[in-house]
Amino acid sequence: MNTKKLKDVLDEHAEWLTDSSTGKRATLIGANLRGADLRGADLSDANLSGANLSDANLSGADLFGANLSGADLSGANLRGADLRGADLSDANLSDANLRGAVIYLGNRKITL
Repeated sequence: MNTKKLKDVLDEHAEWLTDSSTGKRATLIGANLRGADLRGADLSDANLSGANLSDANLSGADLFGANLSGADLSGANLRGADLRGADLSDANLSDANLRGAVIYLGNRKITL
């Protein structure tokens, strides 16, 4: 996915997060985002299932409630990312940097 199209998707998603009657939820199912710079992006509730996010920079990203099932996050920088409520089932997190990332296991908050 090119940078312009990704920026448009993120802008529409930000609008949707503010008012769900406008904008559009980010649906990036199976998208090739390898090496993308998504530092600090608000992708809460986005659908990134099956996306290729290998080597992407997601440091400080808000992935609260995001669908990352089956996503390739190998080598991704998730330092300080908010992964609370994210669906990480079958996601590849090999060699990902998860330092300072926040997840919940049951009702227990865990900062990695």
